[in-house]
Amino acid sequence: MVSKRRAVFAINWMEVEALVNAKHDNPHHILGIHECIDDVFVNAYIPGARIVTVIDTETKKNYSLVSERVEGFFSICIKDKKSFDYVLDVKYEDGTEEKLIDPYIFEPVIDPIDISRFNEGIHYEIYEKLGAHPMVVDGVKGTLFAVWAPNAERVSVVGNFNRWDGRRHPMRKLDYSGIFELFIPGDLEDEIYKFEIRSKAGDVFLKSDPYAFTNEIRPANASKVTSLDYTWHDKKWIEARDKKPEIAKAEINEVEKAETAEKTVEAATAPAEKTSEKPLNIYEVHLGSWKRPDDGREFYSYREIAIRLADYMQEMGYNYVELMPVMEHPFDPSWGYQITGYYAPTSRYGSPTEFMGFVDYMHTKGIGVIIDWVPAHFPKDDHGLGRFDGTPLYENADPLRGEHPHWGTYIFDYGRNEVRNFLVANALYWADKYHIDGIRVDAVASMLYLDYGRNGGEWRANKYGGNENLEAIEFIREVNTKMKEKCPGVMMIAEESTAWPMMTHSVEEGGMGFDYKWNMGWMNDFLSYMKLDPLYRKYHHNELTFSMMYAFSEKFILVLSHDEVVHEKGSMIQKMPGGYEDKFSNLRAAYGFMMTHPGKKLLFMGQEFAQFAEFNESSELDWSLFEFDAHRYIQSYVKQLNKLYKTEPALFELDSQPEGFSWISVNDANRSVVSYERRGKKEEDTLVVICNFTPVEQKNYKLGVPSAGKWQEIFSSDNAKFGGEGRNNKTARLTKAGKVDDREQYIQITVPALSVSVFKKKAAK
Repeated sequence: MVSKRRAVFAINWMEVEALVNAKHDNPHHILGIHECIDDVFVNAYIPGARIVTVIDTETKKNYSLVSERVEGFFSICIKDKKSFDYVLDVKYEDGTEEKLIDPYIFEPVIDPIDISRFNEGIHYEIYEKLGAHPMVVDGVKGTLFAVWAPNAERVSVVGNFNRWDGRRHPMRKLDYSGIFELFIPGDLEDEIYKFEIRSKAGDVFLKSDPYAFTNEIRPANASKVTSLDYTWHDKKWIEARDKKPEIAKAEINEVEKAETAEKTVEAATAPAEKTSEKPLNIYEVHLGSWKRPDDGREFYSYREIAIRLADYMQEMGYNYVELMPVMEHPFDPSWGYQITGYYAPTSRYGSPTEFMGFVDYMHTKGIGVIIDWVPAHFPKDDHGLGRFDGTPLYENADPLRGEHPHWGTYIFDYGRNEVRNFLVANALYWADKYHIDGIRVDAVASMLYLDYGRNGGEWRANKYGGNENLEAIEFIREVNTKMKEKCPGVMMIAEESTAWPMMTHSVEEGGMGFDYKWNMGWMNDFLSYMKLDPLYRKYHHNELTFSMMYAFSEKFILVLSHDEVVHEKGSMIQKMPGGYEDKFSNLRAAYGFMMTHPGKKLLFMGQEFAQFAEFNESSELDWSLFEFDAHRYIQSYVKQLNKLYKTEPALFELDSQPEGFSWISVNDANRSVVSYERRGKKEEDTLVVICNFTPVEQKNYKLGVPSAGKWQEIFSSDNAKFGGEGRNNKTARLTKAGKVDDREQYIQITVPALSVSVFKKKAAK
């Protein structure tokens, strides 16, 4: 246990003064046990102590330390003695007493290889080293604390266990690293702590641990010592998810079985593998406001919400849940997008292992888990990352690059190796420790452009004179590359609002390496179109059809997310024009068009049953709306639409390929009608879709179809069971020969007002 340090040793009272003034960055140099030729010195600095005794753990002999020149500093020179194992018996001025193993007898735990990898920015498991880690060192149980603060004069671990006194546990600064570490013996599991930092300017302040695995429940913000010990039950899920696409294609996604039977761990099925040829139907959720308990508690626990959410998603036909940020954040109205604890699931809903249980449970129910991740910026809260060691450390030191002037947040310094390592390792950490299936990267555009959200004079060009953030580009490519290398089944998804090219192309091809990109262009155009009174939609027909000009340039996810139902934008049902019934008809048409348009799908919670109120993080969804038929009908409609999407290969197999789509009629602006084919790999899977965005029914409408035969309407938004008028086509339509919409065959149908209808050719008997 004891280090064998042989040297000519004498007490350096300038070092003692540095200890007393809490300025020492290498307390092990003087504290602990030190051999001096034939003698040993034992030194301890314990403010508030009255008597300190050394007890030889082998001989049980006691040695009383003396405090003479400096209060709290105790020392003894034991003649003719070599280093030995001991404990300190400390009696305090207030009458309390404790026995402790001296923290200052241990050699460094973090080795030079770890330091070198971290300094180079390639230590992708750095979260195993920095932070607080219960472990056994030299047979002694304790906790290793380590933090990167290269410009600090001194760093201490403080907590209830040392009365929050920064003089009690100053840390040792490791050579050539900027890392401070200290192994503290004893059982500190569940203890709260912070790092007390003294800057070179002489300022002393407290910081939460950037690598903490959990924190106190807000508004408290101390970090907490914890282990990530959990027994997972999702081996089959992970193995299926991480298979190479050519193997995974043969797997059958059996999530539909959840509608009729409860799944057990053994029956858990493979998720939709990471390939554009599988259905991806995402339900976006804010955990704290989807549902809340009625027993007076603020929130359900991770486990409680998992059970309720999984049941609901299975019933509705979603196969992925996307969680708004679950990382620790101090301010509820930020919805998690102002993160202070990047490695800590928020304690609002429970512990890290309880969040592991959430993910595990979802997997056993056939549901993948995507999390939102925010590497674009972080808040300026005093306990957070900002000015961490008294200087710009995690943030860029240049105010024209290190701050968002309109957001009031700091921007990460992507060019600094250790900062980039912090972020890349963080993404890998959520996949490694929490078995996350996808990461949606927030605000990518704000990272890519140096002038994002800035006026003239508020930004600084790159070395080539451009507005591209070259360091951020390399960071994004690195995190996507490393994720594919280490966790090949985990999807990387970009929320990117501009036309930055090749976002979902591989890094090897010169792209950014994402798997999917949110289709913000489609969302903006389509919502702008749907908000219009149908009378005026014919003048904006291009807003409905323009998305197909670029639909296959990237692998897209069509999104109607939380961003569209906040800040007085109105919920989805509120956006729809007309009276009460017209709003629901328009909404059914909107959802039908979305689900039959190329691209994967995402819908924010509450919009599936047409909640009228905007998203509010402080209350649960308005489940009372199910008292009204219209809301039950629209929920049933979305459920059946989801089922259609997941069971018809034409709606997902060729999502990212031009072969999967062709217009039938695209120019009928006067009637605001569009029709198109969706195709899968097999010809018999072809669907024909027709959409009417006016409240005018079209009778005896001639619809061109790709081949002769009987075409059956398999889905209609106007079905009476969905709240429609029931004017859908109830019988199969036999084709007629004739040139319609550049096709040689057509069928004659009724096109209900404000509707979406889907036809499929009946198999020949």
